Amino acid sequence: MDYQPVVIRKHPRPASTKHNAESRYWRQYRHPVFIKEYAPVTSVHFSPAKPHRYAVTAATRVQIYAPRTQKVTKTISRFKDVARSGCIRGDGKLVVAGDDSGLIQIFDINSRAILRTLDSHKQPVHVTRFSALDQTQVLSCSDDTTVKLWDVPSQAAITTFLDHTDYVRSGQVSTSNPNLILTGSYDATVRLFDARTGECEMVMGDPSGEAGTRNTTPVEQVLMFPSGTVALSSAGPILRVWDLVAGGRCTRAMSNHQKTITSLAFNSDASRVLTGGLDQMVKVYDVSTYRVVHTMRYPAPILCMAISPDETHIAAGMSDGTLSVRRRQPKASEPAAKDLFSVASLRTGAFESFLGGALPTLGQGHVKEKKKSRPIGDVDELKVESKRKKRLREYDRLLKNFKYSAALDSVLRKNVPPTTAFSLIQELIHRDGLRTALAGRDDVLLEPVLRLLLKHITDPRFGEMVCDVANVVIEMYTPVLGQSPLIDTLFVRLRKKVAAELRFQKELVKAKGALDMLLASAALSVV
Repeated sequence: MDYQPVVIRKHPRPASTKHNAESRYWRQYRHPVFIKEYAPVTSVHFSPAKPHRYAVTAATRVQIYAPRTQKVTKTISRFKDVARSGCIRGDGKLVVAGDDSGLIQIFDINSRAILRTLDSHKQPVHVTRFSALDQTQVLSCSDDTTVKLWDVPSQAAITTFLDHTDYVRSGQVSTSNPNLILTGSYDATVRLFDARTGECEMVMGDPSGEAGTRNTTPVEQVLMFPSGTVALSSAGPILRVWDLVAGGRCTRAMSNHQKTITSLAFNSDASRVLTGGLDQMVKVYDVSTYRVVHTMRYPAPILCMAISPDETHIAAGMSDGTLSVRRRQPKASEPAAKDLFSVASLRTGAFESFLGGALPTLGQGHVKEKKKSRPIGDVDELKVESKRKKRLREYDRLLKNFKYSAALDSVLRKNVPPTTAFSLIQELIHRDGLRTALAGRDDVLLEPVLRLLLKHITDPRFGEMVCDVANVVIEMYTPVLGQSPLIDTLFVRLRKKVAAELRFQKELVKAKGALDMLLASAALSVV
């Protein structure tokens, strides 16, 4: 009779811990690069233009990093005080930044020369942004409670808004209308301004307003959807959604952070919003349901955060001066899918790409693959098949030769799954060879056996077998205990782990009894 290989027993798996497609996508942002600055990183901004360099603002300088190498390519340090909100223009050629003296400067990103100086604010300027649709305009928000829209060529303020009553620490020009400006202030309000009228058209979160829309904590960040119909704001740990079409009505309020939310960012198509907070977490929301679909943990409180337009980098600045850059390697098919209907691909005349390669290759020969032709016999012809002998695994070969100790050693290696190790131990028990396999071991050969038992003593799949094997080991090696400090330590650890598991099981039984009583009383009350 042929030797029957060891049957690897399949155990029922615990609750599935596999991540869904959404979580798997965000987990691709791995291999974080940590860059240490000498002051808190207060702003990170990616250039909308390729190669998507990003500006990092910390202390009295703005540094421009290359996304491929994570190295500094330019350093702008011509500031009189702490620099704020370094922002790159849409074409990637200019950088604007404010500072704590109230000065706003516009630099050439390549020569680092100061092209324009806007000096009107009296207190620190925390927000400076180029308008996405009109690149000759700059928005600034200051601690002097004013919001200004500047004309860069003339260095003059087009409009000044005076409606806020406290520090204005966040603001944005709408990406769908260059005249609409959304701002958030420490006076706990979110305001929508119109540059054409110079007036505040909408107030959201007014402390004296209706109970459903009232807000009493400072607004840290605001973000407007590309459509210009919905806005987000963060005040404390609460993220609010405002419907601008419905007159600034609060449609949702979510509190998934434990501490203040300090940064908001969209992915490339605004289908996900990322929030970073002082609780060292970045949470990803699905904007269709506003549920958290993924969470990323960071080593320090997050002050600013941005995602690159091509979704290959997530940069986060922290309060301890650390800049974290997580990278994702895009798949080869991703850019092709995004640029499928671009003007460039239309002009090339590559119509096959639009049809998924369905058109035949005209004017080209067809080469057949080289395959051996199989002879076809008669229908009634008898064919003798040659069966290949199945190779046995190492532990099966050793078991076949009754080398029980060597077979046990072969499954005690690190790369062998525990199901294989315990299936072999079960086979040894059936053969009445477990004592033979465990006998005559010194401290070096006994150590891996004890480590296997120690690792899986609390695993419900193997716990019963571990107890049986442990009893045999203790019975066999009790006379020689005390001769090896390592073996003695492992036995003590095994005893402590068993005692801790027994205590845990007792607590579980108590909790089960309490739940049974509650459920029984609830069932009686229903009846």
